[in-house]
Amino acid sequence: MPKHVIEALKDYIQSLHDDEPKVPLHVGEVMALWTYLTILDESITFEQMGLNHTMDTELKKTIEKMMEGASSQSRRLKDFLQGEGVPLPPTSEPRPASDPNAIPPGAKMTDDEIANGASIKLATAVTACATGVSESIRNDVGAMFFEFQTEAMTYGMLIKTLMRKRGWIKVPALYTPPGIPSQT
Repeated sequence: MPKHVIEALKDYIQSLHDDEPKVPLHVGEVMALWTYLTILDESITFEQMGLNHTMDTELKKTIEKMMEGASSQSRRLKDFLQGEGVPLPPTSEPRPASDPNAIPPGAKMTDDEIANGASIKLATAVTACATGVSESIRNDVGAMFFEFQTEAMTYGMLIKTLMRKRGWIKVPALYTPPGIPSQT
């Protein structure tokens, strides 16, 4: 879907909120926002560890872009939650930068593991956003989840493209329905 269509949808959803009286978040919205913030912050920690383990420059660039996006969403979400009076979830401590060569081979994550781990965390984020959109009563919350979801899907395409290029993507067995002619 072209970006201008997504922006138009987001603006429309947000416009519905403009005339809406300010109501408190319901417990489901709080839980969804709180959980999504936890996913973001734990993803950032995983990505920091990935940067400490890889020497692949293309993977590093992709992970850094993903980290920037997750960090931006995390900051926006923390500001929103604090403005609503919601305490923030406890998350893992940030990881300092380290030299990938200093990590022993048995303890070092492979590039394949880093890419697949980041991809799994993105898939979880996209799913959490879809759930948040569908369960939100407040339009501003739904619009925020929609925006976060489209951003996460963009990063998902970046990592998936790299994973295909490098042969890291995990593909399930192909399904051939009974009775379909074989293609040889």
